[in-house]
Amino acid sequence: MRKILFASSEVHPLVKTGGLADVSASLPLALHEQGQDVRIVMPAYRACLAALEGTAVVASINLEGFLLPVEVLESRLPNSDVVLWLVNSPYHFDREGGPYGQPESGDWPDNAARFALFSRAIAVLAMNEAGLSWQPDVLHCNDWQTGLAPALIAAQEQRPATLFTIHNLAYQGLFSRDEFDALDLPDLFWHMEGLEFYEQLSFMKGGLVFADKISTVSPSYAEEICNEEYGYGLEGLLSYRADEGRLSGILNGIDHDEWNPKRDPYITSPYSAKKLDKKADNKAALQRYFSLPQEPDVLLLGFISRLVSQKGIDLTISAVRQLLDAGAAVQLVCLGSGDPDYERDLQVLRARFPDKVGVTIGYDEALSHQIEAGVDAFVMPSRFEPCGLNQLYSLRYGTLPIVRTTGGLADSVEDADELGGGTGFQFELATPEALLVALNRALALYQQPVLWRQMQVTAMKRDFSWQNSAAAYLALYDDLSL
Repeated sequence: MRKILFASSEVHPLVKTGGLADVSASLPLALHEQGQDVRIVMPAYRACLAALEGTAVVASINLEGFLLPVEVLESRLPNSDVVLWLVNSPYHFDREGGPYGQPESGDWPDNAARFALFSRAIAVLAMNEAGLSWQPDVLHCNDWQTGLAPALIAAQEQRPATLFTIHNLAYQGLFSRDEFDALDLPDLFWHMEGLEFYEQLSFMKGGLVFADKISTVSPSYAEEICNEEYGYGLEGLLSYRADEGRLSGILNGIDHDEWNPKRDPYITSPYSAKKLDKKADNKAALQRYFSLPQEPDVLLLGFISRLVSQKGIDLTISAVRQLLDAGAAVQLVCLGSGDPDYERDLQVLRARFPDKVGVTIGYDEALSHQIEAGVDAFVMPSRFEPCGLNQLYSLRYGTLPIVRTTGGLADSVEDADELGGGTGFQFELATPEALLVALNRALALYQQPVLWRQMQVTAMKRDFSWQNSAAAYLALYDDLSL
């Protein structure tokens, strides 16, 4: 049994902005179920404390660079026995809004101080300096918000082994030299082989330089970030660490209990690979919800995402517009929010094709399940995608993904052939024309119900449970200990 301290800035269902929160709940839970002693540590955001049934103060710690002592609260991850530690500094975390800022005004101006405090607290817990009589064998940090922690303990004796997981290299935690000085970090960190990145402080580099090993959330993404297109200026460092054998990729899993078409409380008609006919009930219900004609033979496409350039929403709008202009038997339903220009473009598409397009701006957990269950195919034309989760949900629900061959999308979706082999449809170039070719391939195969059903059954039999991913992480933890 290993002792694992899992550090993350967000954990579902307490605080969530993206896939990091899902991983930060599901992976520790899967490790716990496999007999590991796992403790999660996260900031004590206001929303987080409100969502928990109860907490107890278990420690008070003094952190370098901060005047007031910081409490460590203990609770349990909801609906589990996994220990949850919360770093409680009300000045830094007790505020309205998201974990990193307000949607209308951007990031909090003191994020450097907030997550430096969090990283320092992680380091104290990792070194068993909080009086809790528990020291991990492995400190597993995630994304830039925890990146300083591996750096802070790197030179200490009898420290735990450290793993740093990159969920999205595009977000690096970059701050000014003045911020570095204000955080009272050791001067030795300010050089190109430390935390300095083109005259800025990089929290991300703390993990990339000082962790014993680095992982990403898919094998393909681990290769992509070593190249200029995806490396964001860090490709040289990442290539070096890959050459050392210290960079690997493990595909994320999904919660097979939460995402299970047999027992999904959000959908109209539960179904399975053996009872796929019931999926049609969910399609009809979804068409009703979006006020679209209930036409069973139309290829119903789904899109759920943040409306940002990374996710290729502009590619989707352009390609689907061309399909609809050509009179194709296609409908599209969308759920998401983000860039106001993309939100407007979706609304314009809806206005132009009111009987073909449905749009909900925002996020709705129940509706996301209903879309996965009700659509025939799911569109994910991401320009880059470290792992992606919706394509995994789609496979589980017999909804065939249409994806660009990048990151976890390339690793999890097998391209269809003319005989109904594969589990989805791939395309390479991030252009509307390439996506349109893939959409037409899907439309042609959808008109062959036997082959389409064959692909659905194949997709639903794929196992992307967290048990498999947790086993891969356990093997990586073993390698860390060598």
